[in-house]
Amino acid sequence: MLIDIVVIIVGLAALVWSADRFVIGAAAIANNFGVSPLLIGLTIVGFGTSAPEIMVSGIASLEGNPGLAIGNAIGSNIANIALILGVTALIAPLRVHSGVLKREYPILLGVTLITFALMLNGVLEALDGVILLVLLVLVLFWMVRTAKSGPADEPLAVEFDAEIPKEISTRMAIVWLVIGLAVLLVSSRMLVWGATNIAVAFGVSDLVIGLTIVALGTSLPELAASITGSLKGEDDIAIGNVIGSNIYNLLAVLSLPALIAPGAFDSMVLMRDLPVMLGLTLLLYFVAHGFGSQGRINRAEGVILTLCFIAYQTVIFFTYA
Repeated sequence: MLIDIVVIIVGLAALVWSADRFVIGAAAIANNFGVSPLLIGLTIVGFGTSAPEIMVSGIASLEGNPGLAIGNAIGSNIANIALILGVTALIAPLRVHSGVLKREYPILLGVTLITFALMLNGVLEALDGVILLVLLVLVLFWMVRTAKSGPADEPLAVEFDAEIPKEISTRMAIVWLVIGLAVLLVSSRMLVWGATNIAVAFGVSDLVIGLTIVALGTSLPELAASITGSLKGEDDIAIGNVIGSNIYNLLAVLSLPALIAPGAFDSMVLMRDLPVMLGLTLLLYFVAHGFGSQGRINRAEGVILTLCFIAYQTVIFFTYA
C-alpha cells in the first residue's frame, strides 16, 4: 500500500513537470516557425494541459481499465470548473475580456450535451469514439480559422504572446518536447499502476479512483496555469485553460476508452457524474454571463464552485465508504 501511494505521488509530480516541459517545447517550436500566439494558445497549449489526461486514459484503456479512463475524463472536467476556477476566483476575481472565450463557452456546452446524449444508453461504443474525434477535428478547424481571422488586439492573443517562450532555440525546444513526452508516458504508467492497486486494496472501482485521485492529479497543470494567470492579471488565460481543457477532455480523452475498450460502464456515471458535469458546465456559463457583473467570476461565485466540488467528493466518499 505504501509503495502504491509513493508511486502515485511521484507519478503525479512527474506528470505535472513533464506536461509543462512538453507545452514549453511545443509552444517554442511553433513560435520559432512563426505560428501566431493565439493559435499556439488555443491548440498546442490547450492540448498540452490535457496531455496528462490523454496519456493516463490511453494507458488505462489499453490495460483493460476503461472505468479509470472514463472517470479521469469526467472527473477532470468537474475538478477544472468547480475546484480550479473556484479556488482561482477566491484568490483573485476573474473577468472575461476575450471574444474568443465568449464563443468557446457555447462550444463547451454543446460538446458536453452531445457527450451526455452519446452515453445515455449506458454503453460507450466505438462509434461514439469516432463521433467525438470528428467533433475534435471540427473544433480544431474552428480554432485555426478563429486564430487566423482574429484581431491583433484580441485580449487572449495578447496574454498568450506574453507567456510563450521566445528565447528557446528550436533545437532546445525539441529536446524539451521529447523529454516531456517520454516522462509523460512513464509517469502516466506509474499513476495508472498505483491507482489500480489502490482501487483493489480499498475494494472500490477504477471509476471512483479515476473520479477522485487521478482526476485531481491530472488537473494540477490547469490549476497551476489558472492561478499563475490570475496572479499576473491574465484572467482570460486562467479561464481559457479550463474551457479548452474541458473540450479536449471530452473529445480527445473520452474517445480513447470508446475506441480502445468499448463497452458498458458503471450506471453511477449516468446517475451522478454526468449530471454533475453538465450542471457545473451550465453554472459556469450562467456565472460568466448572467450572475453578477457581465463576464465576471467573483469571490462569492468562487465559493459556490468550490463548495460544489467538496459536496461532490463527499457524496462519492459516503457512497463507497
